[in-house]
Amino acid sequence: MASRAGVVTTFEPSKTIQPIYTGGDVAIDQEGQILVTCLGEDALLTDLSTGELLARVEGDGEVLTTLSITPSASHIITCSRSLSMRIYALHTSENLQSGISPVLLRTLKPHATPVVTATVDHTGTLLATGGADGVVKVWDIRGGYVSHTFRGHAGVVSALHFFEVSSIRADNEDVVIGRRKGRRKSNGHQDKELNSVEIDGTEATASFRLASGTEDGKIRVWDLTKRKALSTLDSHVSVVRSLDFSPEHQILVSASRDKTVIIWDSRSWKVRKVIPVLEGVESVGILDHGKYIYTGGETGRVRIWEVESGREITQEQTTGGEGDEITHILHHLSLPFMICVHADQSLILHSLQPISTVGPSGTIEPLPILRRISGTHDEIIDLAYVTPDRSLLALATNSEDIRLVSLATRDASESSSTAAKYFGADIALLQGHEDIIICLDVDWSGCWLATGAKDNTARLWRIDHANGAYESFATFTGHAESLGAISLPTNPPPVGSPAHTDPLSHPPPFLLTGSQDRTIKKWDVSPKHSSNAGSKLPRALYTRKAHDKDINAISVNHNLTLFASASQDRTVKVWSFEEGEVQGVLRGHRRGVWSVKFAFKDTPTITGDSGPTSSSRGLILTGSGDKTLKIWSLADYSCLRTFEGHTNSVLKVLWMPPAEQNTTAGITTHSTKRRVQVVSAGGDGLVKIWDANTGEVDCTLDNHTDRVWALAVNPEDNTLVSGGGDSVITFWKDTTSSTIAATAAASTARVEQEQQLQNYIHRGSYREAITLALQLNHPARLLALFKDVVNTKPPEEGSLSGLKAVDEVLANLAEEQLFTLLLRLRDWNTNARTAPVAQRILWVVVKSYPAGKLSGLKGRGRGGGLKEVLEGLRAYTERHYKRMEELVDESYLVDYTLREMEEVAFVDGVVVGEDLVMV
Repeated sequence: MASRAGVVTTFEPSKTIQPIYTGGDVAIDQEGQILVTCLGEDALLTDLSTGELLARVEGDGEVLTTLSITPSASHIITCSRSLSMRIYALHTSENLQSGISPVLLRTLKPHATPVVTATVDHTGTLLATGGADGVVKVWDIRGGYVSHTFRGHAGVVSALHFFEVSSIRADNEDVVIGRRKGRRKSNGHQDKELNSVEIDGTEATASFRLASGTEDGKIRVWDLTKRKALSTLDSHVSVVRSLDFSPEHQILVSASRDKTVIIWDSRSWKVRKVIPVLEGVESVGILDHGKYIYTGGETGRVRIWEVESGREITQEQTTGGEGDEITHILHHLSLPFMICVHADQSLILHSLQPISTVGPSGTIEPLPILRRISGTHDEIIDLAYVTPDRSLLALATNSEDIRLVSLATRDASESSSTAAKYFGADIALLQGHEDIIICLDVDWSGCWLATGAKDNTARLWRIDHANGAYESFATFTGHAESLGAISLPTNPPPVGSPAHTDPLSHPPPFLLTGSQDRTIKKWDVSPKHSSNAGSKLPRALYTRKAHDKDINAISVNHNLTLFASASQDRTVKVWSFEEGEVQGVLRGHRRGVWSVKFAFKDTPTITGDSGPTSSSRGLILTGSGDKTLKIWSLADYSCLRTFEGHTNSVLKVLWMPPAEQNTTAGITTHSTKRRVQVVSAGGDGLVKIWDANTGEVDCTLDNHTDRVWALAVNPEDNTLVSGGGDSVITFWKDTTSSTIAATAAASTARVEQEQQLQNYIHRGSYREAITLALQLNHPARLLALFKDVVNTKPPEEGSLSGLKAVDEVLANLAEEQLFTLLLRLRDWNTNARTAPVAQRILWVVVKSYPAGKLSGLKGRGRGGGLKEVLEGLRAYTERHYKRMEELVDESYLVDYTLREMEEVAFVDGVVVGEDLVMV
């Protein structure tokens, strides 16, 4: 094992970035700390400040339709398509570091049809549900029963909102505080009553109301005290999507997909104002004590409106693209921000601070974005480490934007709900492409990122993480179809040169792109082609018709003399870098080639199928749809070795960094003795690490449920990162050093224990020897010990096995040791020579333990369960007893023969006394 210390042999998933939201309802507590999201059939509770998963509430197998949390985060309520509603109590630690423990209180069937919408009142005691059957129900959350049922809607209930209406009375003498006649009770529950409050020297009574909107555009206001509808508001002509109430101005605000927001006077329930929003509105709410309202809808932009004048105070905003539509807006009066939920499952936090600076007739800029949260990264097509310290990860996620994700360790002092800095947090969004980004690459410094997209363009991005500047440096236009491959130089410039000292001011000298138009272009990259340098576009130094089908990958060698292109036409072509002329063609794959990579500089000689091969001219690694990897020699463009093991297409390949570059893992093996390793990711969801010399798999990494498209390695610590179609990003930590150390320690300890066992056997210390033999799992030595004990002459008086010390050991075994002993007895019992020992020890065990303890033993997946072990013992025991019975029966014949022989008189014999003398 020590000889393999310089080779990466073991990896473990150290961290993962997983989806937290895939559509549906989203909720937040009034402190803005706990975010509750739907993930299919499950509900996730996440700390908004740290990004840590606080709890996962398992679903019932059906997708959740609604999700609610009480303002104090004491309960969450989930409803699913299975027509069930579950109420959970949340047991929360003081600082959330210990997580949250959800406890299921009860499961109910709220409606005869699925629940479409639900809401909780501000006290956290009442829940309202609206179903597809048009029925509205009010529930007591703690009691778990229905307190009100309202019928009257003809369509699906689409919006609900609890509120209180106050009626101020100037004459204090006419108001009796806290007194109301005719209080009624229902099912043991006291209804919400009119409560007296004092406002500016006068007293007011608050009556609880519930507003419900439906798909037919009607809104009904229900009185919870009188249990009836107070009014029906019929002005919308489409689905009512959101409702809110301002107690200061006594207005109810409703938003609809008919592109209007209506303000209703709660005293007369008449329309006070209609605001033409000119977009389908999905969410509306009150701001600044009823002075403003916000709206969000199909344009994907938050807009602020003045209630009195009905004018929009936010400046004109560009319409969002596909997937930017706002589906929900979460806001509590105590929070300085709002959370917008978009159709692409992203959550954006907007600051409300600009609203406090609005003048009498002024406007404000669009609400600034505090941070973004990606509910899911969708299908991860490609990824790369960026920044010089590899502290960010760039993701191409089946969209037209690049997401930059933080890999830094969480800083508790700087983390908050609005500015979180933790592992997996979204740092920036690179916007510029107009269609899905397919490929990306990063230069040696990590400061320059190149992307290629389906909009037929490539872009070069400048990543200045220290100053928070992420900008498009240049756009490359010229391909006729989608770009499928892109490459930047990965060799660093000379140490001490300006380009090495200040890489941010020195972009890469060139860029290579490959497209579905089957051409390859080499682009000139220089500061004069910067987006800020004028309108002059970058030009292609040359264009080559490269392949007969789509180009999937491009790789440049370490000294910038060659580059290789991989295509769906099942070939890989090697080109001269300067002239763009074909130097060789690699043929051998039976399907399209998805990935190609040049080997690192000074890669050691590898042993191919035909023997050792020099790598001085260079090596190329390819991965194909034929489920194989191949290593090729640039000396004669022949295939040196083929790797087989994947059960689906090999989508990504790369070389493990040389050992000399690995300073973190402590690897110091000399390069001439170092084995070369390659890594592959496949459509079977597996990542495999291969020994390039033997073609054998060193390690298989399995943490994905869908094909793995993206793969990258951090050369500083050999950390692998993989991303796939399951939206999961897995970081694989190199655990070779710790595995070697643990294996060496375990081997040393085992040698010491085996020597100790020999000493016990030599001294005749059966008690210690049997215990240690069970621990070391040495069946042969254990059997020899038991043979010596059973054959002890004479056996100790009162002993079951032959020695009382052994009886005591057998009577005090741990459950796992006892089950292991039963497994050994079962095996020994199958052999007639060792069966007597097994039967004797089994008898001791049965005598030493009650039947209840023996029946409660669990095998823990070793050798079957207790039932299987006893069945094996019974079958061979019956066979042994049957054999002994047959021997006894045969012994009767022997006895009979002997008796008959004694009575035989021989003609030529004389009987003298007891002897027969032959004559």
